[in-house]
Amino acid sequence: MNSTGYFTHSDCHKHEMGPGHPECPERLDAIEDRLLASGVGAALDHREAPVAPITDIELAHGRMHVAALRGLTDGLREEINAGGPTHAQIDPDTSINVYTWDAALRAAGAALAATDAVLAGEMENAFCAIRPPGHHACRDKAMGFCFFNNVAIAALYALERHGLKRVAIVDFDVHHGNGTEDIVKGDQRILMVSFFQHPFYPEGGSVSNASNLVNVPVPAYTKGAEVRALIDTHWIPRLEAYRPEMIFISAGFDAHRDDDMGQMGLVESDYAWITERIKNVARRHSKGRIVSCLEGGYDLNALARSVEAHVRVLADL
Repeated sequence: MNSTGYFTHSDCHKHEMGPGHPECPERLDAIEDRLLASGVGAALDHREAPVAPITDIELAHGRMHVAALRGLTDGLREEINAGGPTHAQIDPDTSINVYTWDAALRAAGAALAATDAVLAGEMENAFCAIRPPGHHACRDKAMGFCFFNNVAIAALYALERHGLKRVAIVDFDVHHGNGTEDIVKGDQRILMVSFFQHPFYPEGGSVSNASNLVNVPVPAYTKGAEVRALIDTHWIPRLEAYRPEMIFISAGFDAHRDDDMGQMGLVESDYAWITERIKNVARRHSKGRIVSCLEGGYDLNALARSVEAHVRVLADL
């Protein structure tokens, strides 16, 4: 049995937001090429992501939000048939094409299927190579390249459908996971720990003082050594005290020093170290159970190298 699953789907390549947009299908190609060339891919249990049931998406999102995205897709299809535009704008940075709905269902479906497989003992942990990403998607709002909050959906699914009592969400994207915070704040069944560049997008950073959130804002140009110290000081004691039964990771790699989307200074070895720290907590309290979902990371080479480092640790390679 391969201890680490790899969940993805070709539909995740079809969503795109226009020429030159940083959140592009080539991100997945870069990851897959790197895992193939390095041999890491051969050590993984490859699974095709199913379509997420709407009822499970609605564990984290309001019914009107889901219906609005579906309606926007149907309307766009009709406009294209009439010779209209190929994209519908949601905010200045975020738009849909006719494939976005399907890609979003597969992205959430990957997180759910990975949760099922890990909890069934078919694999110890899993990485979901998915797009669109999710951690800016609020309960009732799409924003910041995100439509459905894949990690929040999976965390609530583990609680509601599998009967777990405590899960943790770890977010190491350069941007604050405001959508995840919006969905899980105050829910004591979920502990969310994160660091993020601040001040930065989204405006305000963390806006909640809920006791189940451990948000660590850091200034631009913060490097790996400082981040490691903050994790050991702020994250690890809370995670150890909380004893999560499963850990979900919002795995954004845009805090890498080569990534122009942020101004932080992490490198591959930092992502490996962070993953090892999370894995140590999971071994002690969660039977090793981790589901990691791709979020940001826009320099294709840095993204591919960082995902390789992350997955190597997950798979004990």
